[in-house]
Amino acid sequence: MIVKRKTAFKLRQAHRYLGLFIGIQFIMWTISGMYFSWTDLDEIHGDHFRKEVVKPATFSNLSGPGQILSGTPVNSLELKDIGGRAFYLVNGENLIDPKTGKERPDITPEEALRIAGQHMREDLEVSGIELIEETGKHHEYRSGALPAYVISYKEPSDLKAYVSVQDAAFNSVRHRDWRWFDFLWMTHTMDYEGRDDFNNLVLRIFSLMGLITVLSGFVLWYISSPSMRKLQKRFK
Repeated sequence: MIVKRKTAFKLRQAHRYLGLFIGIQFIMWTISGMYFSWTDLDEIHGDHFRKEVVKPATFSNLSGPGQILSGTPVNSLELKDIGGRAFYLVNGENLIDPKTGKERPDITPEEALRIAGQHMREDLEVSGIELIEETGKHHEYRSGALPAYVISYKEPSDLKAYVSVQDAAFNSVRHRDWRWFDFLWMTHTMDYEGRDDFNNLVLRIFSLMGLITVLSGFVLWYISSPSMRKLQKRFK
C-alpha cells in the first residue's frame, strides 16, 4: 500500500497532536494503576486503625418490638448500643427506647466518642470532634448520612472517623492514604463527582481517542517501515 506524502504528513500530525492531548491522561491512568496494584485495600479502608475484634454488647429484659411499635409500619429493625444502653433503630431513621417506647433525641458528642471508641484502637488519642451538616461533591464523607460527627485523632496521617447523628452508625475512617487513593481513583475513572461512574462521557471520549492514537501509530509504522516496503516490492 503506497500512501501519498501529504496524506502521511497529515496522519503524523494527527497522531502527534492526539498523543499530546491525551498524554497527560495516559500518564494518570498509568500512575493510578501502579498505585492501586501496590497498595493494600485493607489499609486504604483504615482497617489498621480499627480494633481487630469489636465485641457486640448484650442486653436483657427488653420489650419486644411488637409491643412498643404497635401500629408503626416497620421495614427494618436494628438493635443499637449507645453508651451502654439498647435502642431500636426503626426503618434506619428513628431510635426508640425499648423500655419506654419513646423516640430518643440525636446522639451527643460524648456518645459519638464512645461509639467511635468501640471501633477504633484504644491507643489512638482524640484531638477534637466537630459536627458537620452538609458536604460538597468532593468531600471525603460524600455518601454518609448527615448530620455527622467528625472525630479527629492525633496521627501524622490526619486520621478522622465519622459517626452519623441520626442512626448512631460508625460509618467510615479517612486518612492520608485513603485521600490519595480517592484522588487517583477520580483521575482513573474520570468521574470527577461521584468517582464510580465508568460510563461517563469524558471517559468514553478519551478511551476512543486513545484507541485512535494507538491505531494511527500502527498505520504510521506500516507505511514508513522499510521492511514492509521491501515486502510489498517483492510481491509486486
